Amino acid sequence: MTPQDRSPCIVGIGESEFTKWGGIMDRSQFQITAEAVRTALADAGIAAKDVDGFSSFSNDTNEANLMQVTLGAEALRFSAMQWGGGGGGSCGAVSLACAAIESGQAEVVVAYRGLCQGQTRRYGRLNQARVQGNFVHPFGMFAPPQMLAMQMQRFMHETGITHDAMAEIALNARANANRNPRALMYGKPMTREQYFASRWIAEPFRLFDCCLETDGACALVLTTSSRARDLPSKPVHVLAAAQGSGPGWGTGPLGSHNMPAADYATTNSRRLATELFAKAGVAPKDIDVAQIYDHFSGLVLMALEDYGFCAPGESGEFVASGAIRWPDGRMPINTSGGQLSEAYVHGLSLVNEGVRQLRGTSTSQVKDARTCLVTGGLGVSPTSGLILGVH
Repeated sequence: MTPQDRSPCIVGIGESEFTKWGGIMDRSQFQITAEAVRTALADAGIAAKDVDGFSSFSNDTNEANLMQVTLGAEALRFSAMQWGGGGGGSCGAVSLACAAIESGQAEVVVAYRGLCQGQTRRYGRLNQARVQGNFVHPFGMFAPPQMLAMQMQRFMHETGITHDAMAEIALNARANANRNPRALMYGKPMTREQYFASRWIAEPFRLFDCCLETDGACALVLTTSSRARDLPSKPVHVLAAAQGSGPGWGTGPLGSHNMPAADYATTNSRRLATELFAKAGVAPKDIDVAQIYDHFSGLVLMALEDYGFCAPGESGEFVASGAIRWPDGRMPINTSGGQLSEAYVHGLSLVNEGVRQLRGTSTSQVKDARTCLVTGGLGVSPTSGLILGVH
């Protein structure tokens, strides 16, 4: 088999239902994750026995060996997880699957993430186990909104970007969610007045600048391009996948806030972006649609600059121009509603939406979309990203 025949494709996607935090209590987190995997396999037209690899991220507790037995997979040849907290590894889990397929370590790899927060109580208690908390907890930074608010304040100070630009990110996500029946905010429109009337969480973040907290699971099936040709679903090629961190980032805002001054008000994605575009052989102007990790609205603005869609300090003008809006924007973003308005499954739902866009099945479908950028968690270490495409 040639290297081209072994190039990785996404051939199936699956999800559980999405509910508010604590909404899924009748099944375990493992059960809904297995359901999402089975849905993805059915979408791909691949039998569970043929799966021989699994990948995940963010300390997912749904262990690969148990998933193998549950599904009835005959062999487990590959299992891997990207280190790091939050959604930094959402695209990284796909990157690991791609590495297994390209190297011949596995033929069919499932990337998945399950999150039932009412069962695990991921938030709502102080995690003293993380050593890096010693550097932030004494200053009242107990949760990501507080930790990342400092970065955003610095970004706004340096660029002059205002809350109007942050509002545009949130309003765009809500408008897209209102076309998506899967979204938690489906049928719940939001006005600009409602956005600005929402309470402060950690300045400069208001309530609607912060992602949802939800229960749910997502999964993707990847295989070789050679095998993908014989499957019923439209294959989506992974043109580039990368993970990592910039120099000196360490634990970043979630642990120490001692990143290099020049990179402090960034998403830790500048090096990653350069690598992704070079590997895919495309430029920012070639991207038709993007799914940008929106745990907080303001970091989406940072990412638009870090990934080269606009010049430094110009993301406010970029979004004000309507460039990110569906259907007429130059590059619509977060077309399912994103994590601000669809669901929060540590970013893997954004990868699924990227696949839907390139299949032509999104509820906010970008006409003739052939390339899609997906980013992992922003402002964390390590982070990750993908460029997807169709031939």
